[in-house]
Amino acid sequence: MNYWKEHKQLRIILMLVTFVLGLVLIIRGWLMTGQMAGLGLMLVGVVLLLVTLYLYNARFADRKKQ
Repeated sequence: MNYWKEHKQLRIILMLVTFVLGLVLIIRGWLMTGQMAGLGLMLVGVVLLLVTLYLYNARFADRKKQ
């Protein structure tokens, strides 16, 4: 098992960090409208938001397998 799946506080901290950083990158990229760097920042932000969803759902995915 992965260490982060078993420890609730660590998982919450990881989700909080990835969520906030993802939103910051999306907003920062949106402010750079018309630049390729802005698009890149927004894409990285979306990936971080998807990572947040993965971290949240990983706990429940293990329960279905058992």
